[in-house]
Amino acid sequence: MTGRRAFLFGLVLAALPISAPAFGQEEEGEEESQRLVEIHPYIEAAQVLLAELSPGDDVTTYTSLAAGVDASIAGRNSAAALSLRYEHQFGWEDEAPDGDIFSGIARASVALAPQALTVEAGALATRTRVDGNGASVIGPIYNDVGESNFYAAYAGPSLATNAGALDIEAQYMIGYSKLEEPDALVTAPGAEPIDIFDESVTHNATVRVGARPDAVLPVGVGVGAGWYREDISNLDQRVEDRWVRADVTVPLSPSFAVVGGVGYEDVEISSRDALLDSNGDPIIGSDGRLVTDPNSPRVLAYDVEGIIWDVGVLWRPSRRTSLEAHVGRRYGSTTFYGTLSYAPSERTSLNVSVYDNVVGYGGMVTRTLDNLPTEFTASRNPVTGDLGLCVASLQSGSCLGGVLGAVRSSTFHSSGVMANVAYDTGRTSFGIGAGYDRRTYIAAEGTVLESADGLTDETFWAMAYLGGTIDERSSWSTAAYANWFQSGFDLTGSTASYGASAAYHRDLLHRLTATLAVSIDGVSREEALEDLWAAAALLGLRYTFF
Repeated sequence: MTGRRAFLFGLVLAALPISAPAFGQEEEGEEESQRLVEIHPYIEAAQVLLAELSPGDDVTTYTSLAAGVDASIAGRNSAAALSLRYEHQFGWEDEAPDGDIFSGIARASVALAPQALTVEAGALATRTRVDGNGASVIGPIYNDVGESNFYAAYAGPSLATNAGALDIEAQYMIGYSKLEEPDALVTAPGAEPIDIFDESVTHNATVRVGARPDAVLPVGVGVGAGWYREDISNLDQRVEDRWVRADVTVPLSPSFAVVGGVGYEDVEISSRDALLDSNGDPIIGSDGRLVTDPNSPRVLAYDVEGIIWDVGVLWRPSRRTSLEAHVGRRYGSTTFYGTLSYAPSERTSLNVSVYDNVVGYGGMVTRTLDNLPTEFTASRNPVTGDLGLCVASLQSGSCLGGVLGAVRSSTFHSSGVMANVAYDTGRTSFGIGAGYDRRTYIAAEGTVLESADGLTDETFWAMAYLGGTIDERSSWSTAAYANWFQSGFDLTGSTASYGASAAYHRDLLHRLTATLAVSIDGVSREEALEDLWAAAALLGLRYTFF
């Protein structure tokens, strides 16, 4: 969760006078931890066999050459993690994969001035499969259509300082997202082509000045303001959100507080219309997207302003447990949001988040990137190399989940929940993530997108991974995922995607590792579209330089 809510959550948490130090914070007098740096560049060669199980029965092979790097940096005030991979596939048959694939995920927090100025950044590059109903799932499979590449990145400074008894915090983030033109899509009979997201730029800025309990008053108080803007290339859509508010923290015990706030907010969403041909039909460009009419007037699709408020509780009985729950009014309706973090030991963690936002597709992705932990190990399909829905981490926010669930360009009111459990002993690691995302679309009356206004898309997703070491030279890993997408648009139906993989790794020589992996993936579609299932096996060698 980012923007106004994450900003206020952090400040309220800091204001609570808990006797135990915050989770992960060192006791006073402890020496500064040493900086840990791990960088593992590698090259890889593999032979892959693909077998189409449905609707056909073709079998093809291809050779893969790849280079990549996995890295992590952990220090007292800075941390970063990344996984980058470039792969070229050489197909030996006409239907075999052939081409270049680049994928990666990164998250960093770098302190320029310890305890004051920090730069936050994150990035994502992945393949995705786009169905004719707008559903999107990371990683295409054999002989599938709708393959596209998606890229997103964000960066910005964060300031945390004080002036006497007053705490001052400010944050700015700029983000960019791009979905390349998908291959030909398979749509249900009679269904209209969807307007697929192209690119967007987001800005998010917040500032707050406040005092902790007993610093000035017996309760904590503060005032803040924020601005969010997202510019979407499709039909020149624009989301603009401006707000101001005051908040109060009332400690009832050393571990429990009641919090609340009231303010004023103005949210506007507007767009232009599509360019029409001589018959009055919208013109579709060479990229399959609607062409914007630059001379059409800007039309409001959403205009909500007025008083906003929320009340909630904050419970933190120890450094390993934290619960926040809020209810209020925003976007002209009741809103719920909150977080739960529970770490019964250094090896286990449970994290849950409930969210509610008005954004566009790109804004949703950059918010999720901002939530990623700065310490993680990327989860990848051992056959294709594609990223999974979650990263392996004991920190919160470790799942991308259903953020790529639907690629429609229309802005939307998004609400949902994400949860993940992680366990890591060093020899065995396990994780499971699941969530639900509901998007109610917002479109201007009288424009080509008018029919999307008020319709909803729903995504349920889940992913699990399990792996460990067998001996000093051998290890294993498994993973599985499921994604269910239900669209409220006419004649588009639903899509269900499933997959599982397993791999065995064996060190042959120092830094040289052999891998044997298998996987199976499938897509089940409604509305007379054929199901697609494929299996694959890989035999490869990886050399890690250090």
